[in-house]
Amino acid sequence: MNDTATATALERVAGHRHRFNARFETYFDSLAADLGTPARSRFTPRCLELLRDLSLRGGKRLRVALLHEAARLVTTDDVPGLDEAALSIELLQTHGLIHDDIIDDAPARRGGPSTYYAYREEFPRHEQTALGLAVLAGDLAAFLSLRVLLDADIPAELRQAMLRVQTDAAADTVTGQILDLERDFVPLPDEELLHTVTDYKTTRYSILAPLRLGLLAAGEDPARHDARLRRYATLVGIYEQMRDDYLDLFGDENVVGKPSGSDLRAGRRSYALSAVLAAATDDERAVVESALGDPHGTAATVDGVREIARRRGVEDRLRSDMRRYAEEASAEAASWHHWREEAVTFFARLPLWSVERAL
Repeated sequence: MNDTATATALERVAGHRHRFNARFETYFDSLAADLGTPARSRFTPRCLELLRDLSLRGGKRLRVALLHEAARLVTTDDVPGLDEAALSIELLQTHGLIHDDIIDDAPARRGGPSTYYAYREEFPRHEQTALGLAVLAGDLAAFLSLRVLLDADIPAELRQAMLRVQTDAAADTVTGQILDLERDFVPLPDEELLHTVTDYKTTRYSILAPLRLGLLAAGEDPARHDARLRRYATLVGIYEQMRDDYLDLFGDENVVGKPSGSDLRAGRRSYALSAVLAAATDDERAVVESALGDPHGTAATVDGVREIARRRGVEDRLRSDMRRYAEEASAEAASWHHWREEAVTFFARLPLWSVERAL
């Protein structure tokens, strides 16, 4: 990807992120009043505070960029409903992060404490209360993601169509969480299973739903283009998940925002760790298996697994696979000749920029 194209993609993503972050802050500023928070409740304002903190604390806002650029495939006019769709997408993401961290018993997220651990610190002698409040915070974010669409000032038919997209995406994501846990009971997940988990847990709500919502808001029927949208979303979802798994094992935790080896300690048979298990010798596999699911695994243990991965060529193979999927996604988008060239170019360039940033 040339420097000019990279700069253009970065500028577009940064612009969408900057505008959305300001809108997200405004949303949270008015949320307590809109909800009608009980006057005597102390826990409800704290829940909203934690939702705000996690939601505004970083994040690439790639979903927001995909949403707006999907609308730009059709038109450059202002499109009613996009702001509400963006809020819905990111509130659903907040829900997923909170519940992910509960499932994984993760202490950190986006460079700060996870919502679950924030509650654990506040209620050190009431573990079930901390757990319950974290679950409810995630639930509230999910329901708010639908409510914000219900409140959108758009035609009823469009509102119903967008709600259907988000409701389906939310249900698929929960199914993906279930599959994610099921995958870790398979000694050596194959590629098909790993792709299926990624499809349900990530692709459908993070890539496909923003594309559909953007096109709907712009007056296009996404069902007419379902096959090509799914191909693009699938390829992007796979390399994005591979990248996350790769960075968890090989990345700099100061950049990633959470400790290295989180998947290893949680016993997650991710793309990266499944590849290590498949490539390792019997003795090496025993080392990896003994570390999988040990929450007290040390940095030295993670280093040992990382060294096995590098010795067996797993790091290079993952990098090659990520690049291949990114290139295929780019080629798919480049074939969208029936849409506006500027936005098509964005979708074609974005996968290459995204994977190069990780490598």
